[in-house]
Amino acid sequence: MPADSLQPLPDVRFPHSPAEDLLGMLTGTFLASFGLHLLHASQAVTGGTAGLSLLLTYATPLSFAGLFMLVNIPFFVLAIWKKGWRFTLRTALAVAMVSGFSLVHERFIPLPELHPIYAVVAGNLLAGVGLLILFRHGASLGGFNIVALILQERAGLRAGYVQMGMDLCVILLALTVMAPAQVALSALGAIVLNIVLAFNHRPERYRA
Repeated sequence: MPADSLQPLPDVRFPHSPAEDLLGMLTGTFLASFGLHLLHASQAVTGGTAGLSLLLTYATPLSFAGLFMLVNIPFFVLAIWKKGWRFTLRTALAVAMVSGFSLVHERFIPLPELHPIYAVVAGNLLAGVGLLILFRHGASLGGFNIVALILQERAGLRAGYVQMGMDLCVILLALTVMAPAQVALSALGAIVLNIVLAFNHRPERYRA
């Protein structure tokens, strides 16, 4: 089922204005970053480059904000090659905004000990909704999102299902630094996030 997932997705008769795109990106990145903040507080991971960045924060002294930017650089090159500068710049801006918001959350929302199941489920739900908003405004959070969206556009593969397979690799990699119980819970959370994408990111529903 082909879908032009890498462009703004509202009904083509009523495209988003620049102000609406900016507000959408602010909203999407805030929700996604807060979801990742919950995951980080519970020492969990999720899929994608966000999950990989979280995993690296547990194995190294580096911060999530810096790692998230660094891990996404190779995928920005892919986005330029396949989708051009407009989408890439929006995605780079979204990644930078998530990194920035993550620093804000750390400063102003220090979290107490959270129930791990609540933190993982809520964190992935928030991240999934944030991603949906970004997709509707012609952006993503880079990394695996770029690959999944390109495959959906080029091959008709559902972005959520493609990303679910790629996320599984990150979850399995987590076994090298996390306890099996934490990894299993993180896997549950990644499934929650990808179900949100798979059942809600349907671009053909918004076409004229």
